[in-house]
Amino acid sequence: MPKIALDPIIADLARALAVRLDALVLQTAEVILGEIENYRSEEVHLEDLHTQVRHNLSCTLTHLADGQALDLTRSMETGRLRALQGMPLPEVLRAYRLGCMCFWEQLLKEADRVGPQAQTAMLNAATYIWEMKDSYCTAVTTAYRDTLAERMVETDRRRSALLAALIDGPPPGSDTVWEIARMLGFPYQGTFILVAAEAVVVGDPPLPGLDAKCRAVDVGSAWRAQPGYELGVLSCPRGQAVELALEAVRASATGRVGVSPAYDRLDQTSRALRYAHVALESLPPGIAAVRQLDDTPLTELVISNLENTQRAVRRILGGVLALPDEDRTTLLATAQAWLDARGSAAEAARALYCHPNTVRYRMHRLEEFLRGPLDNPKIVAELSMAVDAVGAFPTLLGHHPVPHHP
Repeated sequence: MPKIALDPIIADLARALAVRLDALVLQTAEVILGEIENYRSEEVHLEDLHTQVRHNLSCTLTHLADGQALDLTRSMETGRLRALQGMPLPEVLRAYRLGCMCFWEQLLKEADRVGPQAQTAMLNAATYIWEMKDSYCTAVTTAYRDTLAERMVETDRRRSALLAALIDGPPPGSDTVWEIARMLGFPYQGTFILVAAEAVVVGDPPLPGLDAKCRAVDVGSAWRAQPGYELGVLSCPRGQAVELALEAVRASATGRVGVSPAYDRLDQTSRALRYAHVALESLPPGIAAVRQLDDTPLTELVISNLENTQRAVRRILGGVLALPDEDRTTLLATAQAWLDARGSAAEAARALYCHPNTVRYRMHRLEEFLRGPLDNPKIVAELSMAVDAVGAFPTLLGHHPVPHHP
């Protein structure tokens, strides 16, 4: 801060206090320890606090007495140290304010001892002296926040690397997974979901604000950025936490988001990744939506090889898939209702809000496209598999191969 012309009496007052520096250090440290509980923790050593207070008081007195530049180096070191110790920034700044108040009170007492002229000089110098305190606080704040930002980047990189190790698939039950769980702050056995979120705009988070929403419901998270999307494992410690986590994901989604079924061990993360990828790819492009796949034998079969599944669907429903969209949708919806009703046209009609004869007509029409009659259990089984597959994976209806993710 720029030095201004102060009354020479201020310099005399500063020199008088410098003689009692040791007593001022002890008094100031006692006030800080008495007022701020965090400074009584094991993290802050008494010797370190005394050294910090002594340096600040000495620099301030030297600045006022001799006009030397205000040395903020120690304050920046303190800001960095307190950030590494996990001390809340408001408490650190409060310690500086208390220190300045102690200094100001002692300076006032010295001025009162000297007389009215010194008191007037103190009044004129008050603004400058408190601006010195602001300089210290600014230096502390800047160093504290810079250190915190560095730690956050380092933490994010470390957690990203740990998540990469999970995704790459350590051997099931290996000690490596236990160690990764410990470092992530996750249980090895618990309830987890894997999220794959499409990045709509390069550089923008695909799920802005999700971490805060997860913390609010006690859900832990670890993330890894990939080209075009981000992957995250969410650790859900309570029974309803999965649904709460999914609500948070839905509220944050800016593009397509695929979610795996819930799984109970971290060494199953690589398997969950396949589900999340397929769930994402099964959503139409250009929308903001979230889809979670169920862990069923059919889902496992489909995601094991989407291209083969698509070929099988085309062999079973090829003629139906070639129909105009409205006809195709009607026949597939009727087939699903008929299968759900175990072949009862009357039950299917109630679900579709139409006449049973309408269901029978549509099923006879559908039968023309199949490889045999619907009184053949094998044909019904093929139809059931194909209808369930296209219901779960609408992209199987497309004209292009579905992307496969290992």
